[in-house]
Amino acid sequence: MARRRTRPPRPRSLFVWDLPTRLFHWVLVGLVLLAYLTGRLGGNAMELHLRAGEAILALLLFRLAWGFLGSTASRFSSFAAGPRAVWRYARTLFVRPTPPHPGHNPLGGWSVLAMLALLFVQAGTGLFANDDIFFTGPLYPWVSKAASDRLTRIHLLNRWILAATACVHIAAVLFYLLYKRENLILPMITGKKRWRGGPPPPMRRASTVLAFLLALASCGAAWLLVR
Repeated sequence: MARRRTRPPRPRSLFVWDLPTRLFHWVLVGLVLLAYLTGRLGGNAMELHLRAGEAILALLLFRLAWGFLGSTASRFSSFAAGPRAVWRYARTLFVRPTPPHPGHNPLGGWSVLAMLALLFVQAGTGLFANDDIFFTGPLYPWVSKAASDRLTRIHLLNRWILAATACVHIAAVLFYLLYKRENLILPMITGKKRWRGGPPPPMRRASTVLAFLLALASCGAAWLLVR
């Protein structure tokens, strides 16, 4: 007697990324590209570079707050996994299909935290930097010239570390798309992903009004810091 084949569970739509997180992600991508290009151009473009850096700082302050008050998948507690969880997931990296995770997987979560930390370093050191010609960061008068020079060197070095991390991030997204057949880009546009696991975990949505108020507070804090 022929055995019945058990069909895999049909994928269902699962809410993952709220609108504030999605807007943060794509606006940050645009601002980082703008900051990189204007920094390479130098000269008059440095004024735009400074404005892009200030906007990035405001975004980072918002994301820091949203990591504690945002929707389930946006909270740091949902993807800052411990070493054992990271190791267990790393052992399945080349397994298909990939083990389901509603938000960031353990490796991806730590890559996000690393990227945020590098961006904070880049934005923070840029506030004190100088180019020995005519450009100085808004907080340059707060430190000595020697301290500003050290922070400028960190700023210049960190941009390459940040660029390398971004390239690894892009390569990982392509790896998941082409090898593991998991689209990580579309959920960051639509907010939803195809869930193939068992019963989906509860995903709490945070208030968009709260996100708006946090964004205003973050912009205000960044403005007060650089003025």
